[in-house]
Amino acid sequence: MKILIIGILVITMFVNVYGIDSEEIKVEELVKSTTSWDGSELPNYPQIKPEITILKITVPAGAELPMHQHPVINAGVLLEGELTVHTKAGKTLILKAGNPIVEVVNTWHFGKNEGEEPAVIIVFYAGEEGKEITVKE
Repeated sequence: MKILIIGILVITMFVNVYGIDSEEIKVEELVKSTTSWDGSELPNYPQIKPEITILKITVPAGAELPMHQHPVINAGVLLEGELTVHTKAGKTLILKAGNPIVEVVNTWHFGKNEGEEPAVIIVFYAGEEGKEITVKE
């Protein structure tokens, strides 16, 4: 019994001193894909010097991004609001808060916030050092 009490005290000390959380760490896979949202195969990674870019993009309610394309693989998660993505070829994707996206590569498209609050998205770009990640039409 004495050993049990000492053990509980030691564990409590580690939790308090080192900030160990008694909650379990949870990992939720939002998306794992070899294709973009429109079904196109993602291109192979070239043998280059990689450059990772992470952007937080806020699109005000009613705002529309210009027609553009990405020459690199990128993916994101919409944190807040709504965002509708349209390709020049007529495909459409509607994102709601919490939805992941594997973006189209080398495909002309634009996003529009048709909601009533800002749309906030975090996007991760797997680019090449010194090269553009977005090209406007």
